[in-house]
Amino acid sequence: MTKRLLVVVAVMVMAGCSGNGGPQQAPLTVFAASSLKTAFDRIGSRLQSSSHNIPTFSYAGTQTLTSQLTQGAPVDVFASADTAHMTVVQDAGLLSGQPTIFAHNKLEIAVAKGNPKGIHALADLARPGLVIVLADPSVPAGKYAAQALAKAGVVVRPASLEQQVTGVMSKVVLGEADAGIVYMSDVVTSGQVAGVAIPDAQNVIADYPIALLKGAQNQAGANAFISLVLSADGQAILKAAGFEAA
Repeated sequence: MTKRLLVVVAVMVMAGCSGNGGPQQAPLTVFAASSLKTAFDRIGSRLQSSSHNIPTFSYAGTQTLTSQLTQGAPVDVFASADTAHMTVVQDAGLLSGQPTIFAHNKLEIAVAKGNPKGIHALADLARPGLVIVLADPSVPAGKYAAQALAKAGVVVRPASLEQQVTGVMSKVVLGEADAGIVYMSDVVTSGQVAGVAIPDAQNVIADYPIALLKGAQNQAGANAFISLVLSADGQAILKAAGFEAA
């Protein structure tokens, strides 16, 4: 074998290896509802430390991600904040197999630390003079908030309707809103707001499904990620982030 050929072979071998000595994997792309960011970032780090898969996450409102998927975005895994949007993706023929519910969430009222406005129930959100922010009804968190308010018989005129639940949180954190209805997990992971519990009779349980996409470029990595989410370790991470186990 000539010296030139040896060099070419060596380069090809190196190209087939990752920086830590293992084989390179195809990119692993995960679309996930914005409320999952803290938990999924931790699960992604756990996956990366135990394999050569390095997940890239795209977090947004579930309705935005669903629109991107149906328009042909190349994605390996989709995790939704409701079953309705997952059904849209499934009906479009984009899933490989059935989705699996991996976590549940509840709603809470996010207020400034110390609760200076004295907000203790959904009924308080209708008080004159309060600035209330909700997620848009097209967003799962907004849909759930509307259902909770209807159960409580409360009419709220929000100052704005956000395109993802993190937008609601941001307005409360920045003092641009007195309160907003978010997920319990958002309050737990934020550390910058206080949470006011909503009674079960008025609350809504959010079911979070996850699924492998039919056009997954890294099917093995996608299955590994989903398995980790469903594992005891993944469920513990989700629970620590304020979710309820599936």
